[in-house]
Amino acid sequence: MGQRLSQGTPRAVANDWHPVRVSNPDGHSQFVILCDHASNHIPASFGTLGLDPDDLQKHIAWDPGALGVSQVMSRELDAALVESCVSRLIVDCNRPLNAPDLVPSLSEVTTIPGNVDLNEVAKSQRIALSHKPYHEAIEKLAHERAGKGLPDPTYVAVHSYTPVYRGVTRPWHIGVIHDDDDRVAAPLIAGLQALSEFNVGINQPYSPADRVYYTLERHASAFGLPAVMIEIRNDLITTAQEQQAWGKMLSRLLTENIQNPPPGMTGISKKETVNGK
Repeated sequence: MGQRLSQGTPRAVANDWHPVRVSNPDGHSQFVILCDHASNHIPASFGTLGLDPDDLQKHIAWDPGALGVSQVMSRELDAALVESCVSRLIVDCNRPLNAPDLVPSLSEVTTIPGNVDLNEVAKSQRIALSHKPYHEAIEKLAHERAGKGLPDPTYVAVHSYTPVYRGVTRPWHIGVIHDDDDRVAAPLIAGLQALSEFNVGINQPYSPADRVYYTLERHASAFGLPAVMIEIRNDLITTAQEQQAWGKMLSRLLTENIQNPPPGMTGISKKETVNGK
């Protein structure tokens, strides 16, 4: 059994934090890794949003394990990594500004007291605190890379999801999420299928129709750039060893199958399940 990681300690009293972190900005890979829900950090001025400390360890506050996998992929691929350093309970960086769950007052079955009846001024402050800096950092990275002659980005957003949601079991080991452009998704799905050991969800457990594709729509789809969103079931990436294994496996599949993806689409866009077993 691998060493079990602490799933992070909410730094409710920490002052030395930043809303976004960019690692390896000069990485030579075409891939740029994005981790929208990397952290469960609640800035001190918000207290705990009225939640128990245990709640801040749960998936409602972040995507457990996603940052560890993202960091492995950044190293393996020599890829830039952009991570949000603030909990999505403050503001969800992967939602448009008009989304009803931009600042969630209810997450699954948990009420977020500090987010109930939030006025527009307070929402704007949250956006300025975390959402705006995160997306500006992605945009700045793209401009800087272009100026240095680095490859146009192929964006890979890494997320994790809970095995059971609202009482419904999710059977997939991994989900590959994409819109009509599946230049990255199609070969990645094929590579996962070829391993014959994963139950792969295509646009499962979410799809762009669920409003979970905002970051990639904004930074990839809007510019005709290839992208994919990867969702890993979080009970499979609870240890450093598991995160290392998944990060290396995904990096290998991306390197072997998706270097310089050509323009065009293969047409897999509906919700499907592929069971490789």
